[in-house]
Amino acid sequence: MATSQQFPRPGRAEPVLITEAQVSQVDQHAARKKRYALTMLVRGISLVLAAVFYQTVWLMLIFAFLGTVLPWIAVIMANDRPPKKKQHVHRYVAGPDRQLESKPHRVIEG
Repeated sequence: MATSQQFPRPGRAEPVLITEAQVSQVDQHAARKKRYALTMLVRGISLVLAAVFYQTVWLMLIFAFLGTVLPWIAVIMANDRPPKKKQHVHRYVAGPDRQLESKPHRVIEG
């Protein structure tokens, strides 16, 4: 007897998302690490290009500026998480037949 576990469907690579759950912390962290590595790779390339184009001053300055600014941008992007969703808590509200009797409270004046 063949099951769907043994023979995956060739048309669909990933399952359909049927929930509104957020992406897991591990997946978020992996995406941020990937962005950081990519940004730092661009920084390294821009520093090498700044050294290559040292005779063309305006081009060297652009690449040197990118090499200087990109580490700060990379850190900010790596530490940035998606905003947390506002949760609506469903609290129990007792009906009038389930509430305790409310007596007037004495006020002590001093």
